[in-house]
Amino acid sequence: MTSIRSRLLISQMLAVVLTAGLVMLLTARLAWEGFNSVRDLGLEQIAETVLRHDETVVPPESTAGTNASDDSSMLEKRWFPDSQYLAHFVSQIWGPDGELIYSSLPEVGPPRQDAGHHIVLWNGQSWRIFTLPENELTVQVAVTTHIRRQQFYDLLFWLTVPLVLLVGGLGSLIYLVVTRSLKPIETIGQQVARQDPARLDRLPTEALPAEVVPLVQALNQLLDRMDALLSSQKRLLADTAHELNTPLAAVRLQGQLVRKAPEHERQAALDDLDQGILRIGRVVAQLLQLARLEPQAARPSFAEVPLHELTRQAVVDFSAQATQAGLDLGLTACDPVTVWGDEHALRALLDNLLDNAIRYACGGRRVDVALQVQAGVAVIEVSDDGPGIAEADRERVLERFVRLHPQRPDGSGLGLAIVARTVGLHHGRLQLLTSAAGGLRVRVELPVAKPEPPA
Repeated sequence: MTSIRSRLLISQMLAVVLTAGLVMLLTARLAWEGFNSVRDLGLEQIAETVLRHDETVVPPESTAGTNASDDSSMLEKRWFPDSQYLAHFVSQIWGPDGELIYSSLPEVGPPRQDAGHHIVLWNGQSWRIFTLPENELTVQVAVTTHIRRQQFYDLLFWLTVPLVLLVGGLGSLIYLVVTRSLKPIETIGQQVARQDPARLDRLPTEALPAEVVPLVQALNQLLDRMDALLSSQKRLLADTAHELNTPLAAVRLQGQLVRKAPEHERQAALDDLDQGILRIGRVVAQLLQLARLEPQAARPSFAEVPLHELTRQAVVDFSAQATQAGLDLGLTACDPVTVWGDEHALRALLDNLLDNAIRYACGGRRVDVALQVQAGVAVIEVSDDGPGIAEADRERVLERFVRLHPQRPDGSGLGLAIVARTVGLHHGRLQLLTSAAGGLRVRVELPVAKPEPPA
């Protein structure tokens, strides 16, 4: 499992170390060049000092006419064998005839060079040399590059110390900033973990970083949907228990009556028991249909559905029930149309529309079904000439277990709720209107084209 904190720390620390390394290389390069320039300038100053302040160096013309054996007045070689000078610099002086008259090394020293700065390999060592000819004398000052490097390394150590401290300080600050910046996410995780399943509270978005607010808002939307879903399930369970309690009690009572009924009344009691069982079976079947349409259920399998064939078959299947109820069930229009949806859900929609129309068209004579294509949508209309539904009750009957005629034993209050849920699942539109005969006209509009999948 990858960690955002680890990734941020590793990436930022790696960036700091790489930057510090690059800065160190550039610093070392610039410091080395500057160090060499300063040291070379020091060689020049030493050469000029030796030339102007060594009283043993006498120009040749000042010695003309003097006794060559006079040591105090002639140019003489002088040797300084002390090896400690090797750790600093070596100076040499040549006379006008090219004869070495002064050297601070017993081994004479590096060979004479042209005027200027040079790097020469002599006696197994690399030397940096500055040669200065003036007044027929030539002064040469040299130092080993090894000594210069050692001096530079000592200096480089003190240049590195501040950079190491800088990297350590930046690393500590980065750790503190990353830890503090990720603290709101940890707090949100703790708040989600402490949520009570029985009561899902929204997470506060105040004082949160702008980058975390969309995540918390999405979590709040999810919590709202889950809370609504849990509340819906609780209501469904309560309503189901309430609705099933009455028919189950009636079935128990009818069963007791069957046991106690005389032989000539037993058949009628058994018929009542069968009706009660059928009612319970119908309620359970509608509850299963409604459960399949719940948001938490598996997404239905959408495909191209020939709606005209489903409509024609539904009318044929309910013809016997309509005839038994004394109604004329007819298909007034059936345009061929294919919609994008779930075939089982659409068939349940048609079954509930026809079943409700046949059951509640009391005193009516006919139920008309029409399927037409209007303005790019498939329109299903089921009309009857019964008493209809008052306009004030049309929104309420779309809820679960709402019955306008509680005294009727054959209703469950689920038919139109299933229709409304199915229409919503297919991104359609449902309307309860008044038919031309004064009864109820249910109008369902379904899109014909395949809809875009939801984001």
